[in-house]
Amino acid sequence: MEPITQSARTVVNIHTATYQRWTNEDGTELLDQGYLQLDDSFAPGSGFYIYKMEPGAVTTPHEHTCRENFLILEGELIDNDGYVYRPGDFVMLAEGSRHSSTAPDGCLIAVFVRTIERDLET
Repeated sequence: MEPITQSARTVVNIHTATYQRWTNEDGTELLDQGYLQLDDSFAPGSGFYIYKMEPGAVTTPHEHTCRENFLILEGELIDNDGYVYRPGDFVMLAEGSRHSSTAPDGCLIAVFVRTIERDLET
């Protein structure tokens, strides 16, 4: 078996990489939320990416345009209905689900979603 070539391997350290600021549909940058696009064959904020929320960050209310899958890596995420996701929780939210979340102490999330969510406030 041949070794993997440098051009065929991408390695990104989620703790040292530079995150892009999350931008809402209306162009507003959220200074307390960022993402690290891991697969550039998808549009920014879709595909496989790492989502970082600083302490106290609140997501814009949004609707999922497809199933969203995420894994809580660090911290806790609280949905608008009070449900608390903790490290190690793997979550699948159905297409059409609507919510907003907060991270009182900050959190780091691995996300996979095929298409970009739709903001409910723009």
